Amino acid sequence: MDFTDSQIERYSRHIILPEVGGKGQKKLARAKILIIGAGGLGSPAALYLAAAGIGTIGLVDGDVVDLSNLQRQILHSTDTVGKPKVESGRAMLNALNPDVTVNPYPTNIGADNIMEILTA
Repeated sequence: MDFTDSQIERYSRHIILPEVGGKGQKKLARAKILIIGAGGLGSPAALYLAAAGIGTIGLVDGDVVDLSNLQRQILHSTDTVGKPKVESGRAMLNALNPDVTVNPYPTNIGADNIMEILTA
């Protein structure tokens, strides 16, 4: 994987860190993360992971955005009230970093679907 000029600029703070460097940034770009819940904890985690350049983020949440969520669930906005949280989250994460692939799973996690989601 070669970085584009815009990726070099975007990730320059990571790339200049000896602990990360270009090699580490490439590992982040190949990484896959699954976030279960796009609410109060999942929202900031997803934003930071997307900003860092994690290559693939899976978002699992069976709920829709409610106006009462917005003071703590920073992944969502007034415009997304009533929409599935995973779709709202995907739009926000892609707006933040178009290099990230976001896979939405509009469901609640359980024994019946966890393995299917983990292997997708």
